[in-house]
Amino acid sequence: MPFTQTTGALAPQSALGYQEAIFPQVSRSFALTIPQLPPPLNTAMTTAYLLCRIADTIEDEPALSIVDTQRYEAAYIRTVLGEIDAQSFCDELAPLLSEASSPAERALLSQLPRVLEVLRTLDKPQQAAIVQCLRVMCPGMGDFQRVAGLQGLETLTELKRYCYCVAGVVGEMFTELFVDFAPELVVHQERMASLAVSFGEGLQLTNILKDQWEDRQRGICWLPRDLFARHGVCLLSLHASTQPGYGQALEELIGIAHAHLRRALDYTLMIAPEHTSLRFFCLHAIGLAILTLRNLNRRVDFQAGSQVKVPRGLAITAVSTLRSLSGNNAGLRTLFERVTRSLPLTRL
Repeated sequence: MPFTQTTGALAPQSALGYQEAIFPQVSRSFALTIPQLPPPLNTAMTTAYLLCRIADTIEDEPALSIVDTQRYEAAYIRTVLGEIDAQSFCDELAPLLSEASSPAERALLSQLPRVLEVLRTLDKPQQAAIVQCLRVMCPGMGDFQRVAGLQGLETLTELKRYCYCVAGVVGEMFTELFVDFAPELVVHQERMASLAVSFGEGLQLTNILKDQWEDRQRGICWLPRDLFARHGVCLLSLHASTQPGYGQALEELIGIAHAHLRRALDYTLMIAPEHTSLRFFCLHAIGLAILTLRNLNRRVDFQAGSQVKVPRGLAITAVSTLRSLSGNNAGLRTLFERVTRSLPLTRL
């Protein structure tokens, strides 16, 4: 791989402007909340999201073999650390991406040097939190790429480990960035870090359940074989949500995601009410996930993620309600209990 040592850098202002322009093109939900965070936290969170998105793009690219994916993920970490020239890395990898990666994702990868320029302007604790997240995420995703297939993951424990590598670790990173921004949170940091893992895993599991049929079309299944086997379902031959036992297995996983999101609410309420934007950032993600779980629970026979996606009108109403209650702990708990009343709940 003809990478060279790091040289040169782009102007910070042009790099920051690029980040702000590309962000809404590669994210829908986070683009609504991260820019509302106060500076400099919003810049750090945007940079973190974009760097994680590039890691996702490499992992998801079907044109790359498993060996090449792992090789480029490893090189990506070295590029972020400044050990490999970012432009050389982009020049080699960008032409290999297929149309399975969106135009915005391909553009973001090609402009990695700009994102890294912004990363270098962040405080050292912010940089350390982002780099540590990528150090866990990239090799973790590579490990699971080797076993990905329609047979699903071997066990529920493996599903939890996968969710940690791609999302739980992101929750830990967000906590580090929150504490760096609001040092008074340090007294809650250990507890928040443990809850943050559940936060990330709950969001990821919700997305896995919603997108499972689209994933199967790509030859991938992230569902746990042992749990479905207990309900008499073979994931390798799964072809419809009407198969006997499927609904019971899905209900159990919905209950697990629900349990994680209950812990996510506990996490959010540890943030002081005066930090309204930080709370709303968390509440927005929790709210949309809960509404998605309700749709899944109501329609276990769904065959596409679009059938259980939260309608735009309902999403707007939920956002408005959560914003108005963001500083009201009692009101938020009451709302959460009311909205989740119909959901199954599985002990973690």
